Amino acid sequence: MFRIVEKRTLADNIYLLRIEAPRVAHSALPGQFVIVRVDEQGERVPLTIADYDKEDGTVTIVIQAIGVSTRKLCTFGEGDYIADFAGPLGNPSEFVHLSEEELKSRRYLFVAGGVGTAPVYPQVKWLYEHGCKADVIIGAKSASMLIYTEEMAKVADNLYIATDDGSCGFKGMVTAKIKDLIDNEAKSYDECVAIGPMIMMKFVTLTTKEYALPTTVSLNALMVDGTGMCGACRVSVGGKTYFTCVDGPEFDGHQVDFDEAMRRQAMYRKQEGEATDKHNHKCNCF
Repeated sequence: MFRIVEKRTLADNIYLLRIEAPRVAHSALPGQFVIVRVDEQGERVPLTIADYDKEDGTVTIVIQAIGVSTRKLCTFGEGDYIADFAGPLGNPSEFVHLSEEELKSRRYLFVAGGVGTAPVYPQVKWLYEHGCKADVIIGAKSASMLIYTEEMAKVADNLYIATDDGSCGFKGMVTAKIKDLIDNEAKSYDECVAIGPMIMMKFVTLTTKEYALPTTVSLNALMVDGTGMCGACRVSVGGKTYFTCVDGPEFDGHQVDFDEAMRRQAMYRKQEGEATDKHNHKCNCF
């Protein structure tokens, strides 16, 4: 059993949980994920690590309450226990293998969308701790949906906010802000890392391709069981088939077949809806 030591509401239906999991915290690296199971009857839920503290033995995850399992998990509070918290799983971000000299010579641009801002944070934090500068764009529909802005400001070299409605920062999509930084502010980057909704990552890669800017994306949203056994997270990268949970979750964004990935992401929408309706009906009967 794993104890929840902190719970915070970050935005509407988005929650932060800090879990006591010393073994996971000790081994965790940026880009990896964990498998969470609320109770003995619960399904396996892959969640990207949002932070970790090796000294106090805790791992932070950020959850958007959208399905039966995530909604149930979000009802838990500080002091409650969850059944399983397995990890770290997946491959860490490629930059963790670079030398200190290589890191300090590189400049990264991170583009975070919605809940994807949470897994961007440990990557930017790790680079900051290793003397590498990174600019960050956080995008959201409106100011009320922004998360992790204060934490990110402490570790990013420059933090830019982009909202669709202009309620905070730059008015427009993150892709427009990328163009603004490169074209109008003469910014230059060695690599872009984009994490967020699939459609956002698709258009970020189309934008960065115009500038021949290498781009890494995280396809964690495709994962189901997290071990490669179910095959639900198959993705085509450069014409070859990979499994997101064991070969990723990060891939070369310019090589990903996003249209296929988005079709795969929608495969279980009907079943998810039926499970939610069944759960809501059961709750209303009491």
